[in-house]
Amino acid sequence: MKSALYFADDQVSDAFFKLQSGRVEENEIFNQLNTVFDIITMNPFCGIQVPKRIIPKVYITKYGIDNLWKFNFHKNWRLMYSVAGDGTHVVTLVLEWLPHKEYERRFGY
Repeated sequence: MKSALYFADDQVSDAFFKLQSGRVEENEIFNQLNTVFDIITMNPFCGIQVPKRIIPKVYITKYGIDNLWKFNFHKNWRLMYSVAGDGTHVVTLVLEWLPHKEYERRFGY
């Protein structure tokens, strides 16, 4: 099932487009994210669903989500996103991408 992809807010969108004109590694992440966005647009449930009990509170309070998905990409990077729908349309909401160490801190590992 295809989905429409949106950034959670302007800060996430701005951070994504800044990667394009950044250093070499940032540009690689930009390109990898574009590939990941294509993949999750075609199948938003292809990532790993995070159990509800461990969804960081910051995501729930800031974005009002009730589900969270993780997609591992580009070496040790993680894309965090949520999926919503009304039965006929599915929306993928990109929350953030972060390196594994920050991911571990975010989740308290």
